[in-house]
Amino acid sequence: MTTTLVKPPAPVAGRGPWQLARAELRRRTSVKISLAVVVLFLVMAAGAPLLGALGGWSPDAFDKTAVDPYLGGQPLGPLGGISADHWLGVEPVTGRDLFARVVYGAQVSLLIALTATAIVVVAGTAAGIAAGYFGGRTDAVLSRLMDLTMSFPSLIFMIAMMSVAKDVNRILLMTAVIGLFGWPGIARVVRGQTLSLKHREYVDAARVGGSGPWRILTRDILPGVAGPVIAYTTLIVPGMIATEAALSYLGVGVRPPTPSWGQMIAESVSFYDTDPMYFVIPSTCLFLTVLAFTLLGDALRDVLDPRGSRT
Repeated sequence: MTTTLVKPPAPVAGRGPWQLARAELRRRTSVKISLAVVVLFLVMAAGAPLLGALGGWSPDAFDKTAVDPYLGGQPLGPLGGISADHWLGVEPVTGRDLFARVVYGAQVSLLIALTATAIVVVAGTAAGIAAGYFGGRTDAVLSRLMDLTMSFPSLIFMIAMMSVAKDVNRILLMTAVIGLFGWPGIARVVRGQTLSLKHREYVDAARVGGSGPWRILTRDILPGVAGPVIAYTTLIVPGMIATEAALSYLGVGVRPPTPSWGQMIAESVSFYDTDPMYFVIPSTCLFLTVLAFTLLGDALRDVLDPRGSRT
């Protein structure tokens, strides 16, 4: 009897979870639009000095010829003074160029939001991994610290801190204060993910093979929690932007002459009926940025952490 050896078919090159996630994200139209908006505002923030010079005005330069002194400083021309000289119009009374203040406001708002988010993600991820992996007293101490921080009236404390601090760097202080109260949320997510990973076979094999805790945490645990951390990071950015805008709106955040979207919205309230564009432009920028980050974060959560999207 003759045995015929059949050559097995060549294995089809598979795609890993990150490749599948990228393919799924590319398929979604909302992700493409949100990503385009996010990139637009990031480029605007990074290139604020260049864009301001291109517009021909600094954010603090007054143009008295662009406002009517006999009508309470109302902008001359339609739509809040939009013209070839002032692409988005001018502020009432002062005549400062609105385009320059919007792009510099984007720089300030996104700098504070992204830096505070980085602090939150690094601190929360480190605390969550330590609590979940080591357990015992470490877990108890860090979990109680999370509970204490989350139960603290953070908004009241932020307002109080920003009100009493006078001769300090407001941007640095806002970043530190906002980041101080944001880390427990992501720490809880990472802790739960770490608890489910630390008894996996590959982690036990690394432990038996003589790998130390630092190697296990960085080589085995951290890649396993990367997906939920990325998704959560994108979701907390809009909250950081809104917090910065709210503090500036209340007058305890960034102070003039440094521009901020929240500060501009607060100042525009007095002119919403006579110059609505002064209110519409910074509000639209804030709305689009928060919406884009939120939609992008939702999509990342659905793709990278599907179990978290169902809870």
